[in-house]
Formats: sequence, C-alpha cells, structure tokens
Amino acid sequence: MNLRMMFGAAVAAGLLFSVAPAQAQFGSIGKLVKKAGVSMPSLQKEPITTSLPDAKWGDPSQDGFVPREPKMPLSQLQRTAAGGFVLQPGYYSFHDQSYCLKAGTHGPGGGDGYLYAPPKGPAEDVVLAIVRNSVSHPEIDQHIIQTLLWAIIARAKFEDLSTEHKAVAAQLLTPRQLASLNRSALDLLNQGPIADNLPSGVRQALRAEADLRRMLASGGSYADLERVAVLAGAAGVGEGSEDVPSGRWSKHPDGYFIRYLPQSYTNTIVEIWVPQGSPAAGREYDPATHIAVPGNTNRQRLIQSGRPYKS
Repeated sequence: MNLRMMFGAAVAAGLLFSVAPAQAQFGSIGKLVKKAGVSMPSLQKEPITTSLPDAKWGDPSQDGFVPREPKMPLSQLQRTAAGGFVLQPGYYSFHDQSYCLKAGTHGPGGGDGYLYAPPKGPAEDVVLAIVRNSVSHPEIDQHIIQTLLWAIIARAKFEDLSTEHKAVAAQLLTPRQLASLNRSALDLLNQGPIADNLPSGVRQALRAEADLRRMLASGGSYADLERVAVLAGAAGVGEGSEDVPSGRWSKHPDGYFIRYLPQSYTNTIVEIWVPQGSPAAGREYDPATHIAVPGNTNRQRLIQSGRPYKS
C-alpha cells in the first residue's frame, strides 16, 4: 500500500470510529499527513470561515422600517484610500459588485435575507486585499476577480492559474500574499470512504472545490467554473438555517444600520442608514469587511466591494 492509500485509509478509520467532530478528526491525523509531506492547515479550516453564527448583528425589531430621510447615493460621500466611504448622517444606497465566497451552494433568491458578518479565516488577509485593491483597478474585469476568489476558497495552486490571472493577482497582492496561495491534501477527501462519512453539505462543498481546482488547472471557462460554484435549481433549507426575511437590517458595531438586497451573486444593493447623532458619523464603511451571510445556509456568502455594478 503506497503512502497516499495509507493516508486515505487512516482518515477513513478516524471518521468511522471517532466520535469527535470532523474538524478534530482531521487534526488527529496530523502526524501521518506531515509524514506524507501534505499541508494540514486548510484541512482544519476553510479559507474563509465566516458563517451564520458570526452574523449576530441582525435586528428583527427594525423589520419593515424605512428611514424618513430621502435616499441618496452612497457614491456622493468622500472615499477612503481603502476604497471605502466616510459616513455621514443620512440614508444611502449603493449598487455594488459582490462576490461568491462559498462554492457548491445556491445564489440569492427565494426571499431569503442576508445579515452582516466580518470576514474570518486563514485567507482573510488575501481576500480583503483582492477586494479592496480592485477598487483602484476598474479596468480589471469582475469575472477575473471572482475567479481569483474561487481559486482561493478552493485552495488551488497559484501556479495552476492562467497567465492572465497570475498577472492580475500580482497587481492586487503582495509577494508574501502570493506565496501563501497553495493547495493542500483536499483532493484526497472528495471521494471514497472518507467523503462518504462526511456531512452532505461538507461533501458537496469539497467536491465543488476539487472540481474548481481541476478546471483552474486545465483552463476551464468562466461559465464552466460558475456552473460548479453556483448551483442551479431549488435551494432547499440548509442545516442550521434561520428564518431571516429579505431586507432585514443589521446594526453594525460602529453604530450604523445596513442591509443587503442581492440581485444575484454578482451584484448587491446595499442600503445604509446613519441616524442623526450616531457615533458612525465620520467613520469608514469599508465594503470589503462586509460579508452578507444568508439565513439559509444552502445559499452563498457574498463579500461586498467598493466597485459600482454596471449591468
């Protein structure tokens, strides 16, 4: 039995006979993985871990509330070096370019609402840099940025990307950040007895990520990548979902209210209300630090950007 087969057998055995959570099960095979020369960190955590439990600022008491102030374009506010906006009292709207951060899930729809949560996870630094720095490069096509983000969440090797994607990544990331883009042993976990013992949602995401890695390495088209990352058909209700109506406000820790109205995974209408006397006045709204998390866990997490959407 070769080392790859031994690794697979060991993981399968751990999954079959351990009562610990899946994340702890992965950790228990660290010694064997290290011997095989395979990277472990991304087995232990998704590149972006932000999920519904992190979206704790939803405010049901404001359901149906519409500010009395006339709605104004957010773009009229002063911009920051990071591509954000300096907030002032008032009611604002911005139609932005948003990006999918969860492959193998469904896009927005079905009346499901979205809540504010901050980016978290091992790839937070790289993801924030791509989204923030893209504001200063309006010439870069949105599809290229989305492909880079899919490559990161799928844990693809930077060297497997196309020449165009490498060039764009070099514009948006530092050499240190570029060096951090590498693949782990997840190809071993998307089929066979290991995958058979994982929860269905985890298994679906791992398989989608594996398909994305293969497509990125073989030069698959954006349409092909999208078919894998963005599922078609009825979403159903995912495990751990919450009943969040469309248009629910979240109260940001800085003191302003925000809600997300996704038109698709590619674009979201963001509304912000800064009440008179709010401590949010003069603070920055940095879209790259906002992930719109759906109440239905079968739908995609959407990171926002400071780039206006143009249909």
